[in-house]
Amino acid sequence: METIKLTINQKEITANQEESILEICQNHQIAIPTLCHHPDLRNEGNCRLCVVEVDGEENLTASCNRKACDGMVIETESEKVINSRRATLELLIANHPNDCLTCDRTSGECQLQDLCYQYDISRGEQLLKTIEQKKALDLSSPSIERDLNKCIVCGKCLRVCGETQDIGIYHYQERGFDTLVSTKENQPLAETKCINCGQCVKVCPVGALVEKQEIRKVMQAIVDPEVHVVVQTAPAVKHTLGESFGMKPGTDISGKLNAALKKLGVNQVFSTDFAADVTIMEEGTEFIQRVKNGGKLPMFTSCSPGWIRYVETEYPQFTENLSTCKSPQQMMGALSKSYYASLKGIDPKKIFMVSVMPCTAKKYEAQREEMVVKGIQDVDAVLTTRELARWIKLEKIDFKKLADAPYDDFLGEHTSAGRLFGTTGGVMEAALRTVAWTLTEGAFDRLDYEAVRGLENAKEASLEIAGMEVKVAVVHGTAAAKKLLEKIESGEKAYHFVEVMGCPGGCINGGGAPLKDSMAMIKDRMEGMYQMDKNAAIRRSHENPLIMQIYKNYLGEPGGHKAHELLHTH
Repeated sequence: METIKLTINQKEITANQEESILEICQNHQIAIPTLCHHPDLRNEGNCRLCVVEVDGEENLTASCNRKACDGMVIETESEKVINSRRATLELLIANHPNDCLTCDRTSGECQLQDLCYQYDISRGEQLLKTIEQKKALDLSSPSIERDLNKCIVCGKCLRVCGETQDIGIYHYQERGFDTLVSTKENQPLAETKCINCGQCVKVCPVGALVEKQEIRKVMQAIVDPEVHVVVQTAPAVKHTLGESFGMKPGTDISGKLNAALKKLGVNQVFSTDFAADVTIMEEGTEFIQRVKNGGKLPMFTSCSPGWIRYVETEYPQFTENLSTCKSPQQMMGALSKSYYASLKGIDPKKIFMVSVMPCTAKKYEAQREEMVVKGIQDVDAVLTTRELARWIKLEKIDFKKLADAPYDDFLGEHTSAGRLFGTTGGVMEAALRTVAWTLTEGAFDRLDYEAVRGLENAKEASLEIAGMEVKVAVVHGTAAAKKLLEKIESGEKAYHFVEVMGCPGGCINGGGAPLKDSMAMIKDRMEGMYQMDKNAAIRRSHENPLIMQIYKNYLGEPGGHKAHELLHTH
């Protein structure tokens, strides 16, 4: 690819001619502020903060939308540039609610606040008046809160929902100074086709979109002497939470996570990885039964609540293709309030199950009316990875210095197969390890399925198992899922088993994951999971000794009556 030479801040730089000025500066560690740019989204140049001065041009130019040219001379920090950025920030802050002390996007998570500090922007005496709340808060969603008073019209939510996820519930409304981003027909989120994935929350640079907070609810349960608080932690959380405390993406912080939760006062800490192993037993059995008995194929995984919501709203004709298995989150809740409760002699109604998840849609899933067994809700509260990080910081726990602690007994032991649920392709790989072993009675003992790994939008593989060709596919993000569903419906593609995750990259890029991420960080998280898997002693779900014990002593056969009562839904 052809290169060019240009001068930026008196320094000669060689760059790719296809790159924008912003990309070139970022590649050479030259900081340029921006609120509307995201490396994975189309540029719109809305915020005008990334402006730079090009020699010979009267007007400043937005660096995100401007391709560099050979010989170009650029200043990114000239007086003219700084004054322009400060004026833009002053306009934004003048029309922004003055509630930083109570806003959920504090502690370095609000990009607007960070830039105001950087450019020494304050409201000044003439701006200290309270900004009137012109627009009502949208609290209708079980997962996401919207405050349009804080919206700076960067358009990121519109782009990620419309382009990355191909759902498109947001659009621009009004024009000029009155422009805002709203839902189509101004519907509350709960009345739209929102799948609760939270990808819009992740890209919002301010507090206009945040996850619905449940920290206070959990804290109240902990101080209640009549309540037994049990926490489960999802696979992806163990490879992402450390980023909130300055640790490398992908680092396995399971031990410190357990220790932190015990310091916060919870009674028991279980691993959702164990419930993922149970999911493989149930889902694998269901798949084998469908293949042998002429059941509905392809069978789709049912672990991602955003994906389930997407099928129900956009492709209801595929509802019967969904596995009847609950997600690992819900299975862990059901088992904690039945199996664990009976072993410990605790009234199930006094167990308060908390999930720590990388996913805002898990809040929605926990409240679904079918996630109840004998009148008892499986999961009582869901904290995102970000919420837990805030809580740990609030309690002033030095996370990095914590000594590792193990998971508690009963529902803590897990295999690396269960951990792989945190990344796209992981559910499929975990399932194939057990399904292939079961169908061949151990003759097919393959562990690594590279064909379903990676961040390609869609992956597929064909395997010869027990004299049968098994065709599988993996997709992540609902835009990719839509394309695959249309190919299946038209007859262009035919599969036996399909894994779908609602978020691009899977749970490691969930709507509740740390905010400041990138594709490189997502790859590091994925690599951390596969490295853990490679070094694990037990890599198949059915070889987990606790799994064998729970089926022998409590559940009976996989797919049996008791398992269906607790672990399956409709």
